[in-house]
Amino acid sequence: MKIGSRVVHIGSEPNLKKGGTGDVVVPIHLSTTFARTDVYTPTAGLEYSRSGNPTRFALEKNLASLEEGNFAFAYSSGLSATTNILLLLEKGDHIISIDDVYGGTRRLFKKVFEKFGLEFDFVDFKKGEQLKDYIKENTKVIWLESPTNPLMKVADIASITKIAKSKNILTVVDNTFASPIFQKPLTLGADIVVHSMTKYLGGHSDVVGGAVIVRDKVLAEKIGFLQNAVGGILSPFDSYLVLRGIKTLEVRMLKHEQNAKKIIDFLKGNKKVKKIYYPGLTSHPGHEIAKKQMLGFGAMLSFEIVGDLKTTIKFIESLKLISIAESLGAVESLIEHPASMTHASVPEEDRKKIGLSDTLIRLSIGIEDPEDLINDLEEGLKKV
Repeated sequence: MKIGSRVVHIGSEPNLKKGGTGDVVVPIHLSTTFARTDVYTPTAGLEYSRSGNPTRFALEKNLASLEEGNFAFAYSSGLSATTNILLLLEKGDHIISIDDVYGGTRRLFKKVFEKFGLEFDFVDFKKGEQLKDYIKENTKVIWLESPTNPLMKVADIASITKIAKSKNILTVVDNTFASPIFQKPLTLGADIVVHSMTKYLGGHSDVVGGAVIVRDKVLAEKIGFLQNAVGGILSPFDSYLVLRGIKTLEVRMLKHEQNAKKIIDFLKGNKKVKKIYYPGLTSHPGHEIAKKQMLGFGAMLSFEIVGDLKTTIKFIESLKLISIAESLGAVESLIEHPASMTHASVPEEDRKKIGLSDTLIRLSIGIEDPEDLINDLEEGLKKV
């Protein structure tokens, strides 16, 4: 099946066997435990909902299919999913992370896992060759986002994974911004894909969740053990909500991107906008790589307007339709000031080092009428 059919059907197949109920929507299985008639044989392989739940299994089946993987694991948040991956490592292991990484991910790396003996380097890399000087004997993971949050840097996943595999290093790609509609890192050689399902996969600002998807069976067994042992699993109701959101993922992503193109055309023509960060622009440094590995450029962009911090805040606070809020990837448009919001936990010195200025604005473009969004932005710019 094409992905437009898989988002709707995989994991939601009606049970039409004798005794089945034929549900076309996966039921929410709220039971915490499952009875058995044989002490040694769990009924349908189910024992306890932390270890496995039919609703979560349906979502995980869908996720694996969308990312062209073989195994998927759903968690209570994106950071919970990230934590599960890091628990694969041991004290003294070294991780190379792209420098422009989500603030919450950097905080988890620096403020939590460094205390347990993991080592992190944050590096500005776009291609595999640029990593060679940073790889150490104890390097176990290369962690990247592409596009990054919030500077929209694009990394050449295929060349990075080629270098990583030659050194027996795992490559983890956060695919939240692109979604599996526009990018499939596993097909480019990545070992692990991670998502904040709170964003495009859920798509409606009503569920928090995370996901990990892999192809390798041995790696999947290790991750599955940790998912059960650590316990940060996604609830049945939240699994249902994400699975429901995914059914419209393709049509939403196409609409998101259509809106993005119109809004970028408006921003390009406004004299108060001095810089736009979006991989779909031919002027973007990562445009050619994005064209090669992405099926679409998405609907996340960042930009700066003429002025200073005070000007920037005044503009954001002048908007009426677009909400000032953290998060992204939902049907409604959201705007935020990274230095004060999503990346406030990143020290100012580190923000300046990666190019995250106090005047940077991040915009997640929703599926509203683009003319209404443009009018809102235009009115806001008139006030600064």
